[in-house]
Amino acid sequence: MEEQDAPKPTSERHVPVLKDRCINLLAPGFEAARSRGETPVAIDATLGMGGHSEAMLQRFPDLHLVGIDRDEEALALAGERLQPFSARTDLVHAVYDEIEDVLTDLGIPEVHGILMDLGVSSLQLDERERGFAYSYDAPLDMRMDTSRGQTAADVVNNYSEEDLVRIIRKWGEEKFAGRIANRIVTARASKPFATTGELVEQIRGVVPAAAAKSGGHPAKRTFQALRIEVNEELDVLERAVPAALSASAMGGRVVVMSYHSLEDKIVKSVFQSRSKSSAPLGFPVELEEHKPEFKTLTKGTEVPTPEEIAENPRAASARLRAVERIKARRTA
Repeated sequence: MEEQDAPKPTSERHVPVLKDRCINLLAPGFEAARSRGETPVAIDATLGMGGHSEAMLQRFPDLHLVGIDRDEEALALAGERLQPFSARTDLVHAVYDEIEDVLTDLGIPEVHGILMDLGVSSLQLDERERGFAYSYDAPLDMRMDTSRGQTAADVVNNYSEEDLVRIIRKWGEEKFAGRIANRIVTARASKPFATTGELVEQIRGVVPAAAAKSGGHPAKRTFQALRIEVNEELDVLERAVPAALSASAMGGRVVVMSYHSLEDKIVKSVFQSRSKSSAPLGFPVELEEHKPEFKTLTKGTEVPTPEEIAENPRAASARLRAVERIKARRTA
């Protein structure tokens, strides 16, 4: 039997996307905390393998970091990577829309910087048995938290054709959703789907070759849709962004990286709504309660440089937005 190579160290398996830009955006929030005599606290709401967290802890020796991830394997790997900083870290197994509960459990009233790096992690893509990738055969799973919830196999084998069309079209933005859903339903009548390879084979059979040439792998959009559905990613995000803003201290900053238009649309909407006056149109005086709570720090979205993309090709689709709290939080 051929020997397998030993796993690479976590730091070599994971290149953090837009690392320096993210940390530079968060830094003034930590400085604002220090100026008030407070210990700066950051949340890495999508900890992954801990690359961004490690960089923050190295740069800011007084920073306390809360790392959240729904993936227990990621938490374990990040814990090893961040072991030198264990006295200044709390790593929590949770979904990142549970920020409020996590902070309550830790006795932390507010935080000075929050980072969200959305989408599927390098760990999840690289671990073949997780079933996130369409490029090799694996169990059809796609759960970010393998301890609970339905799998991608449950979705493709049990959803109605109508529901499959809906999620593939909506979450995958796939124009051939009808053909793909019909093929899935027809194929599963003979044999339920168990692996990614079986699903890819059926998708290839109905997506025209010309479309694959211009739009990438024919299964790319369907796999995105299934992953979003299995992990309820957009529902979680719609709850998580407001929760992050609500947890931010005065001068605190929230930085979010998204990787497709559906995510970015949600982030943009929440950021914009909290960064503009709530005064009625034509109101002669802007009252204090109408003033915006946040200000936008990025003009539109920021994207990686060609050099960053060359170092980490998975960064190519990243889109970054950031805001800062400029109005004191309302407390009960």
